[in-house]
Amino acid sequence: MAVKVAASTPPRKCQSTTGAGDPEDVCLLQGAAKRPTRAWGLVTVSVSLQSRCFSSFVLLVFVMFVVTIVSVTTRSGTAAKPPTVPPPLITDFSVTTTTSSSGAGEQLTVPPPPTASAVDGGGRGVEECDMSSGRWVYDEKAYPLYEESACRFMSENLACGKYGRTDLRYQHWRWQPHGCDLPRFDAARLLENLRGKRLAFVGDSLNRNQWVSMVCLIDAGTPGLNKTVNSNGALFSFNIHEYNASVDFYWSPLLVESNSDHPVHHRAADRTVRAASIVRHARHWTDADVLVFNSYLWWRRPSIKVLWGSFGAAAAQAEEDEYTVSMAVDGLRAFELALTTWADWLEFHVDRARTSLFFISMSPTHLPSDGDNHGCYNETEPIAAADEGRGDHGLNPAFGRAVEEQVQRLGARGVAVRVVNVTGMSERRRDAHPSVHRRQWDPLTEAQRRDPSSYADCIHWCLPGVPDVWNQLLYAHIVS
Repeated sequence: MAVKVAASTPPRKCQSTTGAGDPEDVCLLQGAAKRPTRAWGLVTVSVSLQSRCFSSFVLLVFVMFVVTIVSVTTRSGTAAKPPTVPPPLITDFSVTTTTSSSGAGEQLTVPPPPTASAVDGGGRGVEECDMSSGRWVYDEKAYPLYEESACRFMSENLACGKYGRTDLRYQHWRWQPHGCDLPRFDAARLLENLRGKRLAFVGDSLNRNQWVSMVCLIDAGTPGLNKTVNSNGALFSFNIHEYNASVDFYWSPLLVESNSDHPVHHRAADRTVRAASIVRHARHWTDADVLVFNSYLWWRRPSIKVLWGSFGAAAAQAEEDEYTVSMAVDGLRAFELALTTWADWLEFHVDRARTSLFFISMSPTHLPSDGDNHGCYNETEPIAAADEGRGDHGLNPAFGRAVEEQVQRLGARGVAVRVVNVTGMSERRRDAHPSVHRRQWDPLTEAQRRDPSSYADCIHWCLPGVPDVWNQLLYAHIVS
């Protein structure tokens, strides 16, 4: 340190510019020295005062450093942990069935989905309870949720009371999950969730069965609203105008393109699919906010023809024959090929941040060929617990596994699909099919008149009935 020795150099004193004790002290010159000092004394005093300034500065830096460390530590200790993001795979699929070939029971189980918020209606939250596991309880006071005659959009194929069924006990059974309650359907609340949106069912006649149920539930629950149904080819739209919402059904029984795609004339002895083509169908439903798929019944064949080519007009088809490849494959293998195409489309074309995706599990049948003796004809009660497991009810667990694998693959790629398990609960309801109580579009033959069970519909479901419970499950997931 260079010090200039001069008798006229005044001593310096530390003085605060902002008040005593402030860390930001500066050294200010005094107006004059109090008394003359020898040169050596001047040097000593000047150096001492400058050292005090330097010490103050060091103290200031140290205090600021300590304050900074304490502040950072406090923020780190109280900062909220980032939320844990659940895996995109969401499924509650579980089926127990018996195969007809071996008679051995086969269990399909997927772990329950992560916990989420509860749905009004009592009991635990929708994610905290396996709502597919439960029992049927006869409840004449609370069910049905609507009257068959009150639904203005009822299908002639599902109006069992209208077509002569006098035993209506099938309408009064309530599904009671173990350990929780199924939320009661609230049409107004559902419409609030669907305001300005589109809910679309895509699949076969069983998905249409569920769509009609949903339409009736909404119509009966909101009697004062303006509603209309429009159809355009394979697309049927139920519009609720005050909410700018629609609940649609799109006929696509095999999901991919097939020779059964016509909404009315779809019976074909030689069933053929374009397993790699879904564009013609998907353009009708890709923009929906909620998509509900199903597909199973139409694949129950020993062999299905898989086509790699086109279903063009006959003339154009003749020109393309040399470029068309086809092969008859097992029904399950064809289903797996179609599901892969379906999953690939969802991955690349559906807005995963906006669209909720559901897949309805297999709906059982109660045909004589399924081990149900005379099928569903004249049945008026659900299957008793002691009789469960008799017959396979048309179920093949391999199809359930195929859906599960694709849902898991989509989940790993960030596309969440929930499989809604309706199989076990529906398997017990042999009493709830239309049987002979539906509109017969063709005159009955003499053989059919002698044996009514031969033409009984043991595939679809009367309404009100079992599909209303399917929609209660769907409702719980949509509003949760």
